[in-house]
Amino acid sequence: MPPKAKITKEMIIEEAFQIAREQGADKITARSISQQLSCSTQPVLYYFSSVEDIKKAVCQKADEYHTNYLTRLDPASDSPMLDIGINYIRFAIEEKNLFRFLFQSNEFSGAAMSDLIDAEELSPILLVLQQTLNISRGEAKEIFSTLFIFVHGYASLFANNSMVYDEELLKTTLTKVFYGIVHTIKEDPNEKNL
Repeated sequence: MPPKAKITKEMIIEEAFQIAREQGADKITARSISQQLSCSTQPVLYYFSSVEDIKKAVCQKADEYHTNYLTRLDPASDSPMLDIGINYIRFAIEEKNLFRFLFQSNEFSGAAMSDLIDAEELSPILLVLQQTLNISRGEAKEIFSTLFIFVHGYASLFANNSMVYDEELLKTTLTKVFYGIVHTIKEDPNEKNL
């Protein structure tokens, strides 16, 4: 009789990640993971004391996956922020279950928008924005937070509905919104008072 394959913590996280991706995070259970790994629930419960602990590990893996997805940019592109916005919306279309898990599962309960903008994971994106427009970190945060609300709204519509995706229309709209925000941030502060 061949020896049983050793189940590792990484294998459990990977399997739970695939369940979240294909079926939704609510389908992550010790039993569903053990079935996918063809083992008992004992190894799953050995590494994790609860399903919530598994979901936290999966959330971290999903967040890393999402960041990598967003930052896959064409080096020849003249608009990296547009590319990041389009990638965010594509992620919501192509990875509906992960998008819902990351952004529509009350994960940010009690957090403020500033907490999201100040998160370390956002630093690479803010740096791209700073370098592209030659602006301060504070201005980059202000532009990003406004743009994020718009892009997230679009992404949420696609993640929760079977809508037709028109990338050219989306690029045109995002470009207008982006440059409108940039113009507003860079204009004379005295003109902002109406």
